Amino acid sequence: MSNGKPRDKRMSIEEVVAELSDGMTIGIGGWGPRRKPMALVRAILNSDLKDLTIVSWGGADVGLLARAGKIRKLVYAFVSLDTVPLEPNFQKARQEGTIPEVVELDEGMFQTGLKAAAERLPFLPMRAGLGSDVLVNNPQITTVTSPYPAPDGSFEELTAVPAINLDVALVHLNRADMHGNATYLGPDPYFDDLFAMAAERTFLSVEEIVDTAGLTVDTPVQRLLLSRMMVSGVVETPNGAHFTDCRPDYARDEKFQKAYATAAGGTDADWAAFEQRFLTGDEAAYQDAVKAWQEEQQ
Repeated sequence: MSNGKPRDKRMSIEEVVAELSDGMTIGIGGWGPRRKPMALVRAILNSDLKDLTIVSWGGADVGLLARAGKIRKLVYAFVSLDTVPLEPNFQKARQEGTIPEVVELDEGMFQTGLKAAAERLPFLPMRAGLGSDVLVNNPQITTVTSPYPAPDGSFEELTAVPAINLDVALVHLNRADMHGNATYLGPDPYFDDLFAMAAERTFLSVEEIVDTAGLTVDTPVQRLLLSRMMVSGVVETPNGAHFTDCRPDYARDEKFQKAYATAAGGTDADWAAFEQRFLTGDEAAYQDAVKAWQEEQQ
């Protein structure tokens, strides 16, 4: 793993999965169908890992792991493929009750929970959630009274959003060096830095590992999102976010996403055929199968 070089954090996909264990709380970065660490998710899918707590602004990552019965608890704000508003494997799992425990949060509450964990606080106060069914459906989330009076002398009641502490975060970015410094090149950092700071360990997949100096070539320094201090391991996985997008390297594969959604929303035989073709091998087998399928579509 170190290759004999100082701070060399390069790993294989298999080495990352070997660092995970049953029952872990795993945060998955990205946003819906955008820049998800899908190569790492697929590796978890084909592992023996079980009873996981998954924390995600969810997309196919949640759908795949839910369909495979890997999730014991899900903490999420939404699970969507954008052009397919409700991820069909997630929909099936919710309708059939195969995820034992779910915590559905307002998007802002989700962010605040990660921020509390990142700052090593037990909770952070906010107004979101008050008067909503978020608190009704999550009675473990309580409120606190501000110790400071408002201008009118009253003491405001606030939602006490608990920290979302992660054992591990998995994120995907465009470029990194071997030390774990990483940059995004697309339009949005999403909240991958918060996932990393909320986690005990972060494993990063990237389209390309480059020399450190190459991280800022034609790229603003402000796009350096993760520092090596946040990252335990980095994996080079070209096309590793497929079928989600990883702009500007590639857009979301809408045709493949449609095929995925059709299979997921179809019969058990439909899903079994999709799974057998695309999801039963390693990452190289997946990429080869996708390439062959794409050639068939032309």
